[in-house]
Amino acid sequence: MNTLALGPSWLDPGYLIETFGLIGVLVIVFAESGLLIGFFLPGDSLLFTTGLLIATGVLDTPLWLVCTLVVLAAVIGDQVGYLFGRKVGPSLFKRPDSRLFKQENVEKAHEFFEKHGPKSLILARFVPIVRTFTPIIAGVSRMNYRSFITFNLIGGLLWGTGVTLLGASLGNIEFVHKNIEAILVLIVLVSIIPIVIQYLRARSRKKKEPAAEDGTPPTQRGRHAKR
Repeated sequence: MNTLALGPSWLDPGYLIETFGLIGVLVIVFAESGLLIGFFLPGDSLLFTTGLLIATGVLDTPLWLVCTLVVLAAVIGDQVGYLFGRKVGPSLFKRPDSRLFKQENVEKAHEFFEKHGPKSLILARFVPIVRTFTPIIAGVSRMNYRSFITFNLIGGLLWGTGVTLLGASLGNIEFVHKNIEAILVLIVLVSIIPIVIQYLRARSRKKKEPAAEDGTPPTQRGRHAKR
């Protein structure tokens, strides 16, 4: 199996699957779904690659079993994240930045949760980084546990089976089979689009904040400066 030159080997889905197998896939899905240290892991591209390699015969584990185990790992990961959030509570928002923890990631997930409510647990599954922090924020907010379980199951099912089955379906297409590396690069790029959008929005908000603080429209500030 060829691996991709997309950066460190631990971010290359092909390398991860070849080295650690299905157990490695499940551990990564679990970590990315609810552990603070898992936000940088390649969940989307990893599941897509897993499905693709099953379809091409590189992995001989039945597809239905892989999907079932992936969903369980994702749901349990979110469960751990929720319980962690309930235990840590508001102190999470006061935690200082470190190499693996950035306060801005918590704030983004909090905004996402506040905007979309309980359904954020489903939507966040398809947004890298936010996917990791949303169940934790749900715990911090003490979301109704029954509602959390319901949306957690739906989100885990749609994401875990959906992305894996997509890889398996496309893996049967000759063009995809012959251009696996290019397809995986595309998946990785698509998965980071939400991150880029969030970054650009954050920059835009920061530029607008000074104008909002002094209450002076930008055009008027320009006129005053000329005088």
